[in-house]
Amino acid sequence: MTQSSVLTLTAQPFTLQRLISVARIWAQRRQTRHTLGKLTDHMLRDIGLDPLTAQSEATKPFWRA
Repeated sequence: MTQSSVLTLTAQPFTLQRLISVARIWAQRRQTRHTLGKLTDHMLRDIGLDPLTAQSEATKPFWRA
């Protein structure tokens, strides 16, 4: 298999629907991480997270999964 055929198989075409879908995912991540960053240590323990893990997730940029 050539490099160009590999790129063709893995690349998805750009569509407006895809752009909207990605924008929604990013907005949801941003909101979730913002909210996570505001939780107290007690609240984090209630949902089973330690503060360091929560802080690490809350400070990730929205475009990183």
